[in-house]
Amino acid sequence: MLKINDINVYYGVIHALKGVSLEINQGEIVTLIGANGAGKSTLLKTISGLLKPKTGEILFENEHVAGKVAQSIVKRGISHVPEGRRVFANMSVEENLELGAYLRKDKKGIKEDFEKVYQLFPRLLERKKQLSGTLSGGEQQMLAMGRALMARPRLLILDEPSMGLAPLLVKTIFRIIEEINQSGTTILLVEQNANMALSIADRAYVIETGKIVASGTSAELSQSDQIRNAYLGGH
Repeated sequence: MLKINDINVYYGVIHALKGVSLEINQGEIVTLIGANGAGKSTLLKTISGLLKPKTGEILFENEHVAGKVAQSIVKRGISHVPEGRRVFANMSVEENLELGAYLRKDKKGIKEDFEKVYQLFPRLLERKKQLSGTLSGGEQQMLAMGRALMARPRLLILDEPSMGLAPLLVKTIFRIIEEINQSGTTILLVEQNANMALSIADRAYVIETGKIVASGTSAELSQSDQIRNAYLGGH
C-alpha cells in the first residue's frame, strides 16, 4: 500500500532522514520505534506532505506522492494525527469533526462516519457541543483521531497517541486503534511506549539518527536483546 524508497530529508543543513526505505501492506498495523529526535515525526510529516524529501520516492497505492501538497494526500486516502493532538480549541467537538470531512462531498457518507466516530468514542458524543479546548488530554486525543477518521482514510498515521495520558486511557486508545484496524484501515503508528506498540503491531521498524537500523515482525523485535535493552526497558 505504501512504499518508501531511499528518501533523504533535510532541515536546512541537517540531514534528518538518511536513505530511509520501508513498506506497509494493506490491512497491517506497522509501528516505528526510536528515541526522541531519531526522525520518526519527520518521516510521518514527509509521508503526509508537510515536508518534501530532497531525493527518493514515496508510492501510495502505486502513485507517486512525494512532495505533493498535504491536502491532495488527504484526498488520496492518508490521514495524519499529529503529535500533541492539535485540536481547534475554540471550536466545538462537532465542528472539529466536520473539519475532518471538509474535502468530502458525500453527505450521506459523512453522516454515517459521524455515527461511526461517536460509536468508537462515546465520550465525544456526550461532549459534542463542548469547546475542544476544555476537553481532557485523553478526550482531545480521541477527537484528533475521530477528526482524522472523518476523511475516511485508507491509511491512518498516528504520532504518539498515548503521550501524556493516564495508563488506563492508554489501554483504551490502543484498543480503539485495533478496532479501527479491524474495520479495514491500515495503520502506521509512532509510539514512545514501544511495548504497547509492539503488542498490537504486525511489524515494526527501528529508526536511529535518521536511519532504519532494524525491522521485522513484532514478535522478532520483542525477542531481540538489542531492541529490548534499548527500547523495551530490558525486560
